[in-house]
Amino acid sequence: MKLSKEIINGIIIFAGIGIYFLTINLLGFSDVFFLRLFNILFIVYGVNRTIVSNLAEGKKDFLSNAMSAFATSFSGVLLSIIGLWVYSHARGGDVFVRTLSKSFLFGEDPSVNIYCVCLLFEGIASCIIVTLILMFYHNNKYAID
Repeated sequence: MKLSKEIINGIIIFAGIGIYFLTINLLGFSDVFFLRLFNILFIVYGVNRTIVSNLAEGKKDFLSNAMSAFATSFSGVLLSIIGLWVYSHARGGDVFVRTLSKSFLFGEDPSVNIYCVCLLFEGIASCIIVTLILMFYHNNKYAID
């Protein structure tokens, strides 16, 4: 079974985000909110790979490329959320989530499920933003005649 480029690049996003967060956790910087913002770079990388691949194959339709780019970013974010859910439960569940950044979207004591749902909404927003930015960038760069 051959996986689509969207899924492959989504797995690359997942692997990049996973390795990045495990590294900052091992280095003791998991509570630094600013470092958490750099995960967007992995999404940009994966989405850009998909768009460049589509353009190299001669696919220049804006809407189909945008859907392909969004599918890539969403699959990477969804896999990352599932990975976080599994990792959080392996590390103690709700107790582990309370040790994460206090300056995030939550009140006092979020559960693992609430944390993951909120991150899913944030991830969907970042998927849309990254997709649109890269689509407009490539649309201007490779304009259709």
